[in-house]
Amino acid sequence: MKPGERTRGRRLALWLGAIVVLLAAGAAITTRLWPERAAEAVPAETPEMLALGEAVYGQACASCHGASLEGQADWRTRRADGRLPAPPHDESGHTWHHPDEQLFAITKYGPAAVAGLDDYETDMPAFDGVLSDRQIRAVLAYIKSTWPAEIRARQDNLNRQASSN
Repeated sequence: MKPGERTRGRRLALWLGAIVVLLAAGAAITTRLWPERAAEAVPAETPEMLALGEAVYGQACASCHGASLEGQADWRTRRADGRLPAPPHDESGHTWHHPDEQLFAITKYGPAAVAGLDDYETDMPAFDGVLSDRQIRAVLAYIKSTWPAEIRARQDNLNRQASSN
């Protein structure tokens, strides 16, 4: 490994660590700023909600996150403009590492607002005023319905932990 590659690797690790910390802080901020959202869970996976979620995902999310929830290539590496590509929402991504309330807030208000970073640049738009709360929750239900049972159980545990705080 060349010295420059090692430095880039360390910088990337620091950036990824900072993002994880900011997202965790965002969960706490979300609960304080939007407490009415914290108590609302993603709805049960009824056929109606899954169909709505799949349709809305196809219209509003698939162009960046992929028709099969696969995300953009090399999604962990910043592009030349400093922004991260869209992550996958399938089990290979990190969506399931976050409780429902945080996923809802990121979708509705955008990652920068949730993390409290006014200068954070991202291609992820805020969907407040574009999608209804019901549509956002349906998309999340659809995404979760595609995860294997083990991943769903781990994310359910995160939801339990978040609701007990």
